[in-house]
Amino acid sequence: YMGAVGSSRVMCDNVPGLVSRQRQLCRRHPEAMLSIGRGVAAWTAECQHQFRRHRWDCHALERGQRLLGRVLLRSSRESAFVHAISSAGVVFAITRACSQGELKSCSCDPKKKGPAKDSKGHFDWGGCSDNIDYGIKFARAFVDAKERKGKDARALMNLHNNRAGRKAVKRFLKQECKCHGVSGSCTLRTCWLAMADFRKTGDYLWKKYNGAIQVVMNQDGTGFTVANKKFKKPTKNDLVYFESSPDYCIRDRDVGSLGTAGRVCNQTSRGMDSCEVMCCGRGYDTSRVSRMTKCECKFHWCCAVRCQDCLEVVDIHTCKAPKSAGWISRT
Repeated sequence: YMGAVGSSRVMCDNVPGLVSRQRQLCRRHPEAMLSIGRGVAAWTAECQHQFRRHRWDCHALERGQRLLGRVLLRSSRESAFVHAISSAGVVFAITRACSQGELKSCSCDPKKKGPAKDSKGHFDWGGCSDNIDYGIKFARAFVDAKERKGKDARALMNLHNNRAGRKAVKRFLKQECKCHGVSGSCTLRTCWLAMADFRKTGDYLWKKYNGAIQVVMNQDGTGFTVANKKFKKPTKNDLVYFESSPDYCIRDRDVGSLGTAGRVCNQTSRGMDSCEVMCCGRGYDTSRVSRMTKCECKFHWCCAVRCQDCLEVVDIHTCKAPKSAGWISRT
């Protein structure tokens, strides 16, 4: 939909799924919508990377919003991760667009100017520091707008996880410097702040997904308390969820599950990608395929690596389908 032509009003009115506050922001900042589109692509790819060895592999995203919506309607760990990583993706994309001069409403961080000091001594702020505060502010306004319409427990959970995702991007902001002086002696330094690669945010949120804390609403409905008193109270950096995840073994529209029939599994693994776990005990089929690979690679001075093309025969294991392989729907 980012290719829509005409005025920003026409474009924004034709973006499906936006609430009124999001349409207002879209009309006011139409160029930011292109950046958000790139953010969607980034977080979708990262979600699929992190879940690549799991029964739910984030590919429901490719089947349209209706199936993904089923995942997000649940208050599960997967929903918590999707809210966090999507919010992070918007922060990352908007912040980068600011630094690259693509948005009229922002530029490099205006606060990073003049002399400063760190553990290595004095330096001058220079270059273009990523304006992470603007990225967070815009993402909060745009992404949270959908949840602020509701006052229920799920909206409160989503707002918490959205914030955890935004904070994760800022966590990996790093200072980069360039030395000046005789032979780069660093008698003078110019420094700026830059975001780390988005994979760092994805890896961090993946750890938070694995350590997500199950919560229940407190009595006055204003916050959470842990469902199991043995666990610590969640911090602002933790992901929280209300209900346990389904097993995602079979195709089920109601929970947004594509099932694991046809998924490639690892016969030698003992992890989540093992054939026993991935195939939910249904067994798997094995097919022998031939493929070209690079082999006998040698380093040549200077500076190239030359390889031969070799034919490799490998066994591919794919999960069997359940006896009834159609969609399950309880509606």
